[in-house]
Amino acid sequence: MKRDALDLDDRFVKFERAKSARALKNLSLAEDYFEQHLPGYPIMPACFILEGLAQTGGILVGEANDFQEKVVLAKITSARFHREAVAGETLLYDVELLTFARKGPRCWQRSMPCAGEYLTEPEWNDNRGAEIFFAHLDKSRSQQLFGDHNFVFSGELKHLLGLPRWWPSARTAPHNS
Repeated sequence: MKRDALDLDDRFVKFERAKSARALKNLSLAEDYFEQHLPGYPIMPACFILEGLAQTGGILVGEANDFQEKVVLAKITSARFHREAVAGETLLYDVELLTFARKGPRCWQRSMPCAGEYLTEPEWNDNRGAEIFFAHLDKSRSQQLFGDHNFVFSGELKHLLGLPRWWPSARTAPHNS
């Protein structure tokens, strides 16, 4: 099965329905962006770190509503990077769902290497992470445009999303360390 180039979560190591999630991403030198972004200096572009955070948060938000609605990234209000993420590291994406409003769920998110300090935190430096807002697409309008197909939660990602349903009630993956 061909892997989606923008699937920036390798697996979930913790998942608490409508509360929080932790995903893991191994930064392999084989990733295309290491070759194309600053050749000879293999760092993960900051936009991909944010995308990984957004994917983790989007999955948490989507699962909180049983994937009944299409969830999209609405805005990132703040994020600050303290250093680069380099090939060979493993990133952890921590997400906490703060509000789940119909107009737009809001999450605090941060990323860090497994053995280090957080890479991202907001400008006001309160040891949190990037503040990311999501939106639910209007059901009737998205039905007109896309039909029943959920273009957000599909393919390999949808398979990955189905796994938390089989975890224990705390939704912690069996391989959680």
